[in-house]
Amino acid sequence: MGGVLARKKKWPSWWDWELELSPHLFKRMVDRQFGEVELRKMLEHAKGYRADIMEGRWVVDVAHQGERWEVIVEPDDRLELLVVVTAYPLEEQES
Repeated sequence: MGGVLARKKKWPSWWDWELELSPHLFKRMVDRQFGEVELRKMLEHAKGYRADIMEGRWVVDVAHQGERWEVIVEPDDRLELLVVVTAYPLEEQES
C-alpha cells in the first residue's frame, strides 16, 4: 500500500500489512457513500499520519473527491493486519 509514498516519507511497518475492514467501517461506507476501492485509493495517496487520542490507533490524513478526510486505523500486531476502523470527511465529527 505504501509504495512510492513510503519511499518519500517514513511509514511504520504496519503500513504495508493487509487491510481488515471493520463492521463499523462498512456502515460508515454506506452512510458516507464511498466503497472499498475509494478507501484503498485514499490510503494509497495518504499524506501523513499521527497518533489518535485512543491509544493504539492512528489517524491517516487522506483526500477523497477533492476534500480532506481522515481514516482511523488500528494495527493488529498479532495477526499483522491493519484494521480500518472508520473514515470521514475532516469537517465531520466521528460519533
